[in-house]
Amino acid sequence: MATTGKKNHSVHLSLVSGSYYSLMQPCLLPPSPRMLWYGGALLLLGWTLASFSEDPSLSLDAKWESWKTTYQKEYNALDEERFRRAIWEKNVQLIEAHNQAYKLGLHSYELGMNSLGDMTSEEVAMKMTGLRAPRIKMSNNTFLPDGDLEKLPKSIDYRKKGYVTPVRNQGSCGSCWAFSSVGALEGQLMKTTGKLVPLSPQNLVDCVTENDGCGGGYMTNSFKYVQNNDGIDSEEAYHYVGEDQSCAYNVSGKAATCRGYKEIPEGDEKALQAAVAQVGPVSVGIDASLTSFQFYRKGVYYDSECSQEMINHAVLAVGYGVTPKKKKYWIIKNR
Repeated sequence: MATTGKKNHSVHLSLVSGSYYSLMQPCLLPPSPRMLWYGGALLLLGWTLASFSEDPSLSLDAKWESWKTTYQKEYNALDEERFRRAIWEKNVQLIEAHNQAYKLGLHSYELGMNSLGDMTSEEVAMKMTGLRAPRIKMSNNTFLPDGDLEKLPKSIDYRKKGYVTPVRNQGSCGSCWAFSSVGALEGQLMKTTGKLVPLSPQNLVDCVTENDGCGGGYMTNSFKYVQNNDGIDSEEAYHYVGEDQSCAYNVSGKAATCRGYKEIPEGDEKALQAAVAQVGPVSVGIDASLTSFQFYRKGVYYDSECSQEMINHAVLAVGYGVTPKKKKYWIIKNR
């Protein structure tokens, strides 16, 4: 199966609606130490957005109990619950303050409580991010765009073309790199065969020896493995369990292969735009360490604190576009 050009890009995220983030680039890998701003990116949220009640008439105690019930939270001791509730209350206050500013037009995106409410942003980054990009990048395997870059489509959304599988939950395993990798391969499989088949991130977690399983990894190593292994199993054949296991790849479950892969020059968003437009969904890296990212609900996500130095989370660029106010954004699937 043909692969896609891929590489980490520092860009600010802009999120748009539901399970996708619309990223206005200070968080998707850009060129300078300050992240580029192309636009935004839609992220498919991997964590749960259940119907937790945010009725303002409820007391804080009632909201806490409602939140615990919604997300099935249980704590081993009273001290632990007090500690977690203190974090939750701080996050509730942050969300409410942000959303008040959002209503006044001071932000382009809204926050909402979710299953990560009793965790700090540092804990989320530690448990749920796992991009480990090498300091020395491949210089002989660079993606070269075709044709006039000024004639690229103004927008593209591979969800509408049927190239994108549903969002999955990686759990507490730092396997974002594996989900990003299979997303790019799934897009190419659809492009080549007309069939959208969910591929196995667990196959990569267990079998890519150059990566560290739930301890993190890099997408290029995944593509190299699939190419050298002459295949990757489907999700149906090799189920995701969210923990490190012995490699159990079986050729009988093979659903795709990989003929090759390319890397986009770091910080070159025009090349990234060309890769998305000309090739398909592309594996990229972002800074997912901010609390605003942790509680994103809808809108075009942008946070000036997003860092190009802390690219710690692998996602999938599945499109890009321009808002009515002429703000460019990326569409990003998160797991």
